[in-house]
Amino acid sequence: MADLPNNEKIVSDFSKTMSYGDYLHLDQILSSQIRLSDHHDEMLFIIIHQASELWMKLILHELSAARSCIQQNNLEPAFKMLARVSRIQQQLIQSWDVLSTLTPAEYMQFRHKLGSSSGFQSYQNRLIEFTLGLKKPSALAVYAHQPELHQQLTVALNEPSIYDAAINALSMRGLKIDPAYLQRDWSQEYKENDSVREAWLIVYRDVEQYWDLYELAEKLVDIDSRQQQWRFNHMGTVERVIGFKRGTGGSSGVDYLKRIVSQRYFPELWSLRTVL
Repeated sequence: MADLPNNEKIVSDFSKTMSYGDYLHLDQILSSQIRLSDHHDEMLFIIIHQASELWMKLILHELSAARSCIQQNNLEPAFKMLARVSRIQQQLIQSWDVLSTLTPAEYMQFRHKLGSSSGFQSYQNRLIEFTLGLKKPSALAVYAHQPELHQQLTVALNEPSIYDAAINALSMRGLKIDPAYLQRDWSQEYKENDSVREAWLIVYRDVEQYWDLYELAEKLVDIDSRQQQWRFNHMGTVERVIGFKRGTGGSSGVDYLKRIVSQRYFPELWSLRTVL
């Protein structure tokens, strides 16, 4: 390494101050990749999933803050947060390209070590779905053995989603929304509603008057679109590595992923495009 310029004063004594590794707790993070087999490629499998969970933690951080801003009728700060979520999603989408370098023959060398563990059980992914509006009370059964997680998910299940907050923002601006959709059972999966679609149509037909609501809608569409891309790439990677075998957690694997790949979180923001 070339010598540093004379005017550089690089700190080298960390006996009384915090280092980069201290701040990031790298000793904990980098010691958490514990292989259950001696196969080289299990490290890839672990790191991809751990890194994805870190990105999902940031998604939840941003979605929660964005929902609060929308509920307070303070939309502009939410735009930056939602744009960041879209960028994070792109990272998650690309991670499947790395995992797809794992061949079926390689994966079979350590798959049996996973037991019944499966990405299907990711509680953060479930929290993201709940926050976006895909509510499935039956999903809580997977977490019955972890009371704290079960409680956290139960709270999220019964909270309004970010889309519920957006629909309320439409109402606050004087757009007519079916009252049943402003005070509904938040634990139930959202179903498309004519009054919500008509309200969004008014926004899209008069962008100048409703610019902030229009911008909010497009940010939500970005997220919905990338969620679909993530599911599609997930499905393709799973089929490439294990074909149509059942998932380690008991799901039907690719068949299950094919059923959910076309799910939409914000249906009216898609159906209005045909009517517009």
